[in-house]
Amino acid sequence: MRWLALGVLAVAVLTGCSGPAGVDGDLTDDWTALPEPKPFVPASGVCHAGFKQLTEASQGVYFPLDCGGQHGAETVHVGQFTGADAERATMPPRGTKPTLAAFAECDAKAKEYVGGDWRHGLLKLDLILPSLQAWAGGGRWFRCDLRQLESIDTYSGTSRAAPLKDALKDEPKLLLGCFRPVLSKDGRTIDVMNAAACTTPHRAEFVGIWTAPDTSYTDFIKNTQRILAGCGGVLAAFAKLPNDRNLTYRVGTTYGVVSEEEWRSGDRGIKCYLWMYDREVRRSMKGAGPGVLPVR
Repeated sequence: MRWLALGVLAVAVLTGCSGPAGVDGDLTDDWTALPEPKPFVPASGVCHAGFKQLTEASQGVYFPLDCGGQHGAETVHVGQFTGADAERATMPPRGTKPTLAAFAECDAKAKEYVGGDWRHGLLKLDLILPSLQAWAGGGRWFRCDLRQLESIDTYSGTSRAAPLKDALKDEPKLLLGCFRPVLSKDGRTIDVMNAAACTTPHRAEFVGIWTAPDTSYTDFIKNTQRILAGCGGVLAAFAKLPNDRNLTYRVGTTYGVVSEEEWRSGDRGIKCYLWMYDREVRRSMKGAGPGVLPVR
């Protein structure tokens, strides 16, 4: 009787465990397929805490901020490597055609974003590439970040609490203007360029950008006469002076070179300045002409 009772109970239990109508008991056939994994791509229009130059990034070091709060850098554009460049097993090195093209795209987007050539202001453009791990994981993006600099003598950024959109139009203090240089002890180089209002005594003034030829960095840095000639043409146009052999007898020329890292990234823009040899002035030399800057 005990065995019979147990048998009846077993039937009752099995009957009670049967599924309701519409349920087939197969736990594997009703799941939707998982989506294909996609590589991480950074966003444009976001900001970041870092004030120093960043050269590569991945999802593991990505912490975007609201550009309405304090920040050190702003992503103004995110582009993509395409075609044969994207099919590479390893990321294209800086200084090669793919990265030079990427910087050119960043340069154009940054100018459009800030309302002018970013080099005319206290701004720095950084081309940020995927880390080796990010590239191996399928990342084919490049990031274009702008930073506001503390001064023209440093690459260190400064904190902002607003986006850089149209900043060169809306923030005149960002624009490079006149300077009171501090010379080295031997008087042959400039140690510091202190910004000054052009209506106050000064000896130097930003005149524009000369685009250097696409050559090796060693050739560029050694050929100082070519740089001076290039900046001389920019100065002559700025001050409305003849660009001839007498230009150096009217006013001096100096310049700020880009670093080798910037050169390898694709930056060929050289900042040019006029230099008053033996006197200070209290006005801008823009459009001054031969009457204000005679041959001396």
